[in-house]
This record gives sequence, C-alpha cells and structure tokens, in this order.
Amino acid sequence: MTQFLADIEKYWAGRAAGYSEVNQEELKSGQRKKWLREIRQSGTQKRPEDTTVLDVGTGPGFFAIILAEAGYQVTAVDYTEEMLNEARKNAGSWRDKIVWMQMDAQDLGFADDTFDMIVTRNLTWNLKDPERAYREWYRVLKKGGILLNFDANWYAYLYDEELRKAYIADRKSAAEHQVQDYYEGTDIAEMERLAYEMPLSRIHRPDWDLRVMKEIGFEWVEVDETAGERVLSEAEKINYKSTPVFMVKGRK
Repeated sequence: MTQFLADIEKYWAGRAAGYSEVNQEELKSGQRKKWLREIRQSGTQKRPEDTTVLDVGTGPGFFAIILAEAGYQVTAVDYTEEMLNEARKNAGSWRDKIVWMQMDAQDLGFADDTFDMIVTRNLTWNLKDPERAYREWYRVLKKGGILLNFDANWYAYLYDEELRKAYIADRKSAAEHQVQDYYEGTDIAEMERLAYEMPLSRIHRPDWDLRVMKEIGFEWVEVDETAGERVLSEAEKINYKSTPVFMVKGRK
C-alpha cells in the first residue's frame, strides 16, 4: 500500500463513526424510500429476489441495507474495515443477509459476469484510478447488467475559484437556514489535501464518466444531472447546492 492510499484509509477510518450517524439518520427518515424508488426505477427490471447486487464502497451500509430489506441478494464491499464494522451494526437483523467483504473498488476479487446490478454512491471522486474502477465494475457485471453510480464534483472548488465562492456561500446558507453543516466536525484540511491529489477533482463530470464508460464498452450510457433533486433531503440540498448529485447509468 502506498502512503497516499494509507492516508486515505486512515482518514475514512476516522470518519466511520460520524459517517455512520449520517446513515442512521437516513435509515430512520423518508430518504430510504426515495433512494430505493430511484434504484428500482433505474436499475434492472428483474425481481429483487432474482437480482444479485454489488454495493461498491458501501461505507456504513445504507444502500446494502435498504436493498437487502427489499429482497435483493446483496454483496457489499468497502476498503475500510471500520466502515464495514459500522455497516454490520447498522444492518441489525439484516446483517447476516448481506455478504460483507473488505475490498478495493479498483481491484475486485470477483469472477467475470457475477452481478446483475452494481450501485455506488459518493465513491468515484475519491479513487486514485477511477477508470480502472469502471473497468472492474464492467467486468463483474453480467451481460445486460446495470451500473448506477451516484456522485458529484465534490472538491472541484479546489481548482475553480467560482466554485470555491459557491462552496463558501453554501456554508453561509446552511447557517442562515439553521440546518446542520455537513462539513463541520470533519478534518476539512486533511480531506482537501487528499482530494487535491485525486484525478477527478480537476475533471468536469459527468462528461468524463460517460466518455470512459463508452470507451470501456457499455452497451448504452446515460446521465441524469437532476437525480439529487429527487433523493436528497432539504438540508442536503442546501449544503450541496453548488455540487449537485448526478446519476450515471450504464448497461453492459
């Protein structure tokens, strides 16, 4: 493991408990229904009980838990053991219905053509080699399988002064609306240091994602830049106004 990857793992290990609290709130709220509806409508049309799903970068387990409860056959992977520990706790009685594995999203230990659907959220921006990750996800999808990738240009403001101004405005807006600022209580300086080195922080997305997916061989790809409007809470919309969540979808 390089020092950079070690630093990333250390950072997210330290964030595991706090990030888990966010997921717990999502699981208690109406957000779970919004996200499940979005995945059902955009994903494979097979019956849940006949659908194998890989949740890549599961974090504290939100996607894995709501999909397992809906009847899907779920495997969840994350690079950080601390995140997986939180996910298992959050899953409660569903813990043993989900296959949990510590694994690198860029180097999956699965055979070709294993899953009917892959879901991932807020992960790709944080990868050192995102194109390699896309190739791995394509490889382990079955023919006709669907990839749903939800992400945003989270740290593009490190390379764009106008976006930095918008990011600062979001922080002020959160205070004015008296909602939680999701950046508070985190080591912003360390995350910005790491994000500055990430290749996608300086690349316009989701145009990049669509181009790479087409080059890899996805049968068709599309993007929905309004996905966040349907699935985010009002507090999240205030916090992330300058970094709207998009969905990239592809079929093998």
